[in-house]
Amino acid sequence: MKVLMFGWEFPPKIYGGLAVASYGITNGLSHIEGVETTFCLPRPCGEEEDFLNIVAMNEVPIVWRDHDCNYLREHLHTNSTEDYYRYRDAIYADFNYRNVNELGGLDFAGGYPSNLQEEINNFSIIAGVVARARSFDIIHAHDWLTFPAGVHAKQVSGKPLVIHVHATDFDRSRGKVNPTVYAVEKDGMDHADCIMCVSELTRQTVIRHYHQDPAKCVAMHNAVYPLSREIQEIKPQKRGNEKIVTFLGRITMQKGPEYFVEAAAKVLERTRGIRFWMAGSGDKLEEMIALVAKRGISDRFHFPGFQRGRQVYECYKNSDVFVMPSVSEPFGIAPLEAMQCGCPCIISKQSGCGEILKRCIKTNYWDIDAMADAIYSICTNEGLYNYLREEGKKEVDGITWDKVAQRIYDCYRRLI
Repeated sequence: MKVLMFGWEFPPKIYGGLAVASYGITNGLSHIEGVETTFCLPRPCGEEEDFLNIVAMNEVPIVWRDHDCNYLREHLHTNSTEDYYRYRDAIYADFNYRNVNELGGLDFAGGYPSNLQEEINNFSIIAGVVARARSFDIIHAHDWLTFPAGVHAKQVSGKPLVIHVHATDFDRSRGKVNPTVYAVEKDGMDHADCIMCVSELTRQTVIRHYHQDPAKCVAMHNAVYPLSREIQEIKPQKRGNEKIVTFLGRITMQKGPEYFVEAAAKVLERTRGIRFWMAGSGDKLEEMIALVAKRGISDRFHFPGFQRGRQVYECYKNSDVFVMPSVSEPFGIAPLEAMQCGCPCIISKQSGCGEILKRCIKTNYWDIDAMADAIYSICTNEGLYNYLREEGKKEVDGITWDKVAQRIYDCYRRLI
């Protein structure tokens, strides 16, 4: 079985959970006999692992007539979806293929630049070229950024389309939905033969807010892959009797960082033997720094910045408690990673990962009193700490990407 997969992130360049999930799924599929995955990225760094075929979309050779190119660019943002596909397909009639050394493809900045919508559109155009040039059995597109690419590949090839919803704009915006993003998401869902959602929470959002047939929507929870020997050998740094409580992730509205700060302030009213880390970056970072100062807890609160690679696991291993107070979290891989490292977790009840995790504490994101009580209890009750540490690790060790990949493969087979 040949899978044509479209994604926006892939390790070693990691911007968030999307890259981790893309790696886990493709790595799991590589262990299934007869499955060959081609993964299309806007701009690979060249250091991706070789268990799958990577297509650099910025190097796909294309050429088109100048007046058609200009016409498309002028109408890309203003025409209806129907007109967009009609004009784009008309241009394809005039494409000529050339050697990539003679003519490169469209360039991509990679990541999430200011012209993101343009890059999404260009990515979808090149997806048609790839779909015409390659042989495959099924299409799999990750998150809204690649939905247009998946739709176009389906229109070109007639092959079944799976879209993978890692988050919706309802999650990212706390209900203040961007109509452009919503339209892209819904169009992808409307064209999909199967919609994989990272949790039942997300599945219900897709059914209710995007008006999708429940029969084609399936909850496909994320997982974790085994820790490397290098990570396993990381030793926590000794720091006396002080406890460390960590928030690690994007410091944005969706992740609920202000609730973490408020809970920290309540804990520090009871004891000063705990330090709080808020690791990450995001548009609410300066606001959180100001809130920490306002609450008078700056001497016990630290902002170590964005963590990557080994630093993430050092963070988990040096922490006594990991807190994810997300307002709306479609899944949330970070608690699973923390539990792998033997770090007890507190997550919001609004997190999709809570559907499969039992050995952690769950509170409402807004209930800072309950969150503070849970933090204080884990830090001061050795029996509770040891139970969550040991049983949590056992639980997460059984949640593997190979199991997820097998479920995805079974879906592929049914669709084909």
